[in-house]
Amino acid sequence: MFRKLIRTDDNPATLILRLVLGVVFFAHGAQKLLGWFGGPGFSGTMGMFTGYLHIPAPLAFLAIAAEFFGGLGLILGFLTRIAAFGITVNMLVAIATVHHSYGFFMNWTGSQKGEGFEYHLLVLAITAYLIIRGAGAFSVDRAIAAESPAPQPRLARA
Repeated sequence: MFRKLIRTDDNPATLILRLVLGVVFFAHGAQKLLGWFGGPGFSGTMGMFTGYLHIPAPLAFLAIAAEFFGGLGLILGFLTRIAAFGITVNMLVAIATVHHSYGFFMNWTGSQKGEGFEYHLLVLAITAYLIIRGAGAFSVDRAIAAESPAPQPRLARA
């Protein structure tokens, strides 16, 4: 099972998708968890999620963890499918709870009260690709898969 989880190819296009998405989500997660890049930090984010957005604290914590640790996992290419799945769930919840009410388009002109969900759909497409294909080139998953021996078929007993 673990071997199927880390199986991947050596595709550089997959590497590019994984790295870019990883950097974006690591940065957003670092804002929420650590207060880096002008973010509110853990207590500020938890307060916003549980207060203003009415998200239960355990789910708010999972959202923060999915962004920070999922982004880090994607950057390293470590447990890529799990990291991409966490980000997928995060984006689906964001669409369902917040962004669907603002329509499709992002708020480029500042004329809406909030952001639409077009960005989230792009993220969902990238995470679907990573869940299907794996980490790609230059990944911890690929290094582990290359070092672990292939399972040997069992012979039937007579």
